[in-house]
Amino acid sequence: MPEDLTGKTALVTGASKGIGRGIALELAKRGCDVAINFHSDRAGAEQTAREIEALGRRALPVGGDVSRSADVAEIFQEVLSTFSRLSILVNNAGTQVWKSLLELEEPEWDRVINTNLKSVFLCTQRAGRHMKEQRSGRIINIGSGCNKIPFPKLVSYTASKGGIEMFTRVSAVELGPYGITVNCVAPGAIEIERTQLEAPDYAGTWAPLTPMRRVGAPTDVASAVCYLASDEAGFITGQTLYVDGGLFTRGPWPYPID
Repeated sequence: MPEDLTGKTALVTGASKGIGRGIALELAKRGCDVAINFHSDRAGAEQTAREIEALGRRALPVGGDVSRSADVAEIFQEVLSTFSRLSILVNNAGTQVWKSLLELEEPEWDRVINTNLKSVFLCTQRAGRHMKEQRSGRIINIGSGCNKIPFPKLVSYTASKGGIEMFTRVSAVELGPYGITVNCVAPGAIEIERTQLEAPDYAGTWAPLTPMRRVGAPTDVASAVCYLASDEAGFITGQTLYVDGGLFTRGPWPYPID
């Protein structure tokens, strides 16, 4: 039976589209009121909010750049003034630059690290202070398959996601005494708007490499997030859960397996 999150409130960063949108909708389906953070895609956030409200839950689109501390302070002020309590934080906001190490420019490195990693620090710190007072909370950070293996031409993205995994662990150690769990969900090949632009046939490219013989959908990631946000996962912290159909479990192997 799906985890019941009735009465919980959640903030999902980067939730106007893609995986973030899927997470926000799934949280709402399981009973959450959801704050939908966006940076530039207000229309997408408002559409997500309408779909959440159609499920009978409250939704709050809240704009802001989560790599900027002033914006994060305003986001949390708006969320807490609307919901009064924050039960769940999902650090999902992210970006990437397709360039090799030798071609990547410093501003591009800074943009990816700030968006993907600094934002996790800023939002986790702000949420952690609030959750410490209520002696409970769930923080879920969205990693990647490159938590486990390097992605060529995505050096800044790979560095940021690797940093998220270690940040998750140390945050879990420090926040555990306050009843706060911190975990990481690492998706594999997930078909969304962004990944469809990576290859002419994204599913056809990645499904044969995946032991489950399909690519993932946002709901696959969202289900894992909802589990880690639930009471059932109350003794799980500091962990990385790969949602990849076995893609990054399987190393190079020259012989057929089927």
